[in-house]
Amino acid sequence: MIQITDMRVHPGDSAFLIDDGKTALLYDSGFGFTGEKLARKLRQHLGSRKLDYIFLTHSHYDHVYGSAYVAQAFPEVQVCAGEYAAKIFTKPGAKATMRELDTKMARSCGALSYCDLLDKLRVDIPLQDGQVIDAGEMSFLCLNLMGHTKCSFSFFEQNSGLFLACESMGSYNGTDDVVPECLVSSKMSLESIEKMRKLPITRILSPHYGVIEGEKVGWFISRAKESLLSTVKMITDGLKNGESKEALAQKYKDRFYHGYIKEVYPVDAMNLNTRIMIDLIEREYSEA
Repeated sequence: MIQITDMRVHPGDSAFLIDDGKTALLYDSGFGFTGEKLARKLRQHLGSRKLDYIFLTHSHYDHVYGSAYVAQAFPEVQVCAGEYAAKIFTKPGAKATMRELDTKMARSCGALSYCDLLDKLRVDIPLQDGQVIDAGEMSFLCLNLMGHTKCSFSFFEQNSGLFLACESMGSYNGTDDVVPECLVSSKMSLESIEKMRKLPITRILSPHYGVIEGEKVGWFISRAKESLLSTVKMITDGLKNGESKEALAQKYKDRFYHGYIKEVYPVDAMNLNTRIMIDLIEREYSEA
C-alpha cells in the first residue's frame, strides 16, 4: 500500500512523501528558505532509510528550490524533472528570478537569514514524455502535461492508479472548485486535462493541497475542464464586450480567490498570474 505523507513546512509550498515501505520518493520540494527544515523532517520520518527519488512537477521556485537541500541531505537521491526544466535550471536569469522570489517570500514569513543552495539545484534524470520510472515495485508513467508551464510533468503510478498531478490540471481549492493555472497556454491545459481523463485514476495528489480520492476524483477531473472553459469564456466574452483587463481580473479573483487558495496563494502572485492568464487567453483566441 502506497502511503502519502504531507511534508510541507510552510503554507504555500508543495512537498509530499510517496512511500510503499521499500521505496521512497519526494513529490515536489517547496521553497528554498524551508529546504533545511524539509530535509530534517524527511530524515526524521525515514530514519536510516534512504530517499530514492525526487519528482519535480515543474521549474517554479516554490516546487523545486527545496530539492537542493534535500539532495544535500540524501546524496544518493535521483532528481527527476522534465528536460525543459533541466535546461531552465542552467539559465542565470531564471535562477536569479527564483532567488528573488524565494527571498521575497522568506522575508514575508520572517525568515531573514538562511543558507542559499540554489546553485546546487540539479536534475539527474531529465524526463521525456511517456518515459517510465520503475521505483522499486512502483511504476510511474511520466507525462509532459503542458499548460501551466512548458516543463510541467505529472506522474501516473500504473499499478495503483495514483496520479501525481501538476498545475496544468488546475489547483483544488479544498471545497468546491478547481482553479485554472494556465500560464503558457489554456489550450495546452485543456489537452492535458483530456489526457488525464483517459487514465484509470483512483487517487489524485494535487500540488499545494494533498490527496483527492473517492467520488472527488471524477468530480475533480470534470471540474478542472469546466472551470477552465468557463474562465476562457468569461475572458474572451468580456474582452469582446469592452471590459477592462482589471475588471476581468477582479471577476476571476471573486470566483477563485477565497478559502484555502487564499491561505496558501500570496495575493501578489495571484495578481501577477491572473494578468498573465488574461493576456495569453487574449492572444490565443484572437489568433484563432
